[in-house]
Amino acid sequence: MADQVILLDENVSMFGMRVRIALADKGIKYEYKEQDLFNKSSPLLQMNPVHKKIPVLIHNGKPICESLVIVQYIDEVWNNDKSSLLPSDAYERAQARFWADYVNKKVYDVARKVLTKEGEELEAAKEEFIGVWKVLEDELGDKPYFEGEKFGFVDIALVGFCSWFYAFETIGNFSIESRLPKLVSWAKRCMQKETVSKSLCDEKVAYDFAMMVRKKLGIE
Repeated sequence: MADQVILLDENVSMFGMRVRIALADKGIKYEYKEQDLFNKSSPLLQMNPVHKKIPVLIHNGKPICESLVIVQYIDEVWNNDKSSLLPSDAYERAQARFWADYVNKKVYDVARKVLTKEGEELEAAKEEFIGVWKVLEDELGDKPYFEGEKFGFVDIALVGFCSWFYAFETIGNFSIESRLPKLVSWAKRCMQKETVSKSLCDEKVAYDFAMMVRKKLGIE
């Protein structure tokens, strides 16, 4: 009997994009169910009663929540050394989890500030944004991907935010590439992978969503 895999997600979610990339990378077929974050569905509330957030992966009727947990679950269940998303070495695996955790704890907060602030607060948010991403650029160094030659866990954790670069730059009126050239080159390299490019949200769709949220917040 084939596995039944369902993904509760929203197209613009940088967290959902992680799961979509992981599923694509493993070649897993699944049913996609688009969610409305402003009007949460009964299946979402039932499958993730604690956080009530997307994404949720439902594997043979059992829900797995939180994007990085889901990516690791996918890597373990559909295990294939050639397509492993996490390093095989224990230390390198720990490092990958550390940097993915940094993305979760730092990148989303500064991204949200750029998208939802104005005036002096926006100017401060832009500098904070660059500072947080500069730490990642320094960690990347001259490597093609965060874990070296192979696209992996940290790349998956971060690359979904790149779909929002246009929104960050347009709302914030600044150039990410001029401040973070190595990271932008990394993002372009990631997007050359079909499993990534087909899983990411279109940048203009992300921008429209950001503007809709700003309008709801009474900004502009």
